[in-house]
Amino acid sequence: MIKTLLFAAAFALAIVSAKTLPDPLVDLPAAKGKQSIVLAGGCFWCTEAVFEHVIGVEKVVSGYAGGDAESAVYEVVGSGRTNHAEAIEVVYDPNKITLGQILKVFFSVAHDPTQKDYQGPDHGRQYRSAIFYKTPDQKRIAEAYMKQLTDAKVFDKPIATELAKLPAFFAAEGYHQDFVKHNPRHRYVVVNSIPKVEKLKAEFPQLYREW
Repeated sequence: MIKTLLFAAAFALAIVSAKTLPDPLVDLPAAKGKQSIVLAGGCFWCTEAVFEHVIGVEKVVSGYAGGDAESAVYEVVGSGRTNHAEAIEVVYDPNKITLGQILKVFFSVAHDPTQKDYQGPDHGRQYRSAIFYKTPDQKRIAEAYMKQLTDAKVFDKPIATELAKLPAFFAAEGYHQDFVKHNPRHRYVVVNSIPKVEKLKAEFPQLYREW
């Protein structure tokens, strides 16, 4: 699979300002130990880069979710014939950032949740918007926030984000990890990834950190 190189900066930006999104009314309290959630929002280079800059996030791993182990290979996923989505596992400290805050970043900066089975220049099921929950609490928080955003009419189109129990998460090949950090001048990164990081910095200054 080769990333599509369409030079339209609008593709790199979510369709709403984070300032228009309400804070989650339902959230998880602080807890001991690390927690993690798997999110899919188009190219994992972009979503990984955003969350690597979020205070409280301990680690971000690019990978595949939704399909089986045998098909969790970049070139195979890119065919669009597997049920895998390019996804990231976000490992975070719940004493520093809540799941609700992570979801707010996800819905406003990391991707456009109204695009079904594509994201900007990248088309196919592998680029779908999805939240893969690991626990009933994660499902409850995600359902509540999606309903809150829908009721508030934040977006002018329906939210297309799928909510599914995580079957398994498979880490992507090594060269995909920290891709934006290691390839800041890559054309796709410049057009599609960096603007999202800059939007995070501008709209979530209290959550932003440098590499």
